[in-house]
Amino acid sequence: MRCVAHTLIGIRVQGFAPSAPKLLRVNPTLTRTWSAILFDLDGTITDSAPAITNSLARTFALLGRPVPTDAELMAYVGPPLLAAFGEYAGMTPDEALEALAVYRADYQGPASLDTAVYPGVAGLLERIHEAGIPLGLATSKPEHTAIAILTHFDLAKYFTIMVGATENESRSSKADIVAEALVRFEAADVDTSAVVMVGDRIYDAEGAAANGVPTILVEWGYGSPAEAALATAVVHSTDQLAKLLLG
Repeated sequence: MRCVAHTLIGIRVQGFAPSAPKLLRVNPTLTRTWSAILFDLDGTITDSAPAITNSLARTFALLGRPVPTDAELMAYVGPPLLAAFGEYAGMTPDEALEALAVYRADYQGPASLDTAVYPGVAGLLERIHEAGIPLGLATSKPEHTAIAILTHFDLAKYFTIMVGATENESRSSKADIVAEALVRFEAADVDTSAVVMVGDRIYDAEGAAANGVPTILVEWGYGSPAEAALATAVVHSTDQLAKLLLG
């Protein structure tokens, strides 16, 4: 059964800004019982921005294009890269495809593993797994690369399904990735009536919403205050996230 939207009323940490109040307001009557949980990868499980932006800088240099600033490169962390090359660098579709191929050739292998798991996340994934709640990965990163990263950090064992972008970009939007994750959950006999998405960017919230799935955004990723508008809840620590996922 396909997921339907659930509302977490009254749960909010106001804003992503460091100076914002770190208050988690929870409705005491709220029930948080999830049939399955989807996690984004970059900015949610792993701090992969340095590896991604370094590969992007090399990609622009290899293509003979001006290398964007570090701040400009951060805009590429999160959205599907094919679209990002067009939106932020003004590339034509053919140029974006070439840039994507160059980037992936540079990023695959050791470069993709130059990342770190956010503190507390591995322990939370283990707790969710031990609680018997099926876990799924829904990332815009190529699927084989995402699986390799989770395997490298010994986290793949906690996931029932792992879904990423296809190599030919036929599945690259977050909405399509979440939709495929729900299909794979169902194929694995996982109840999809109460799925929640955990991510850090507006793309996670939009993609989940397109499939009737609520989103919890984490502050430790790469999002901004404006991106929190579509989220059902925003948390600033793994302890807060654990309360929303495990009660």
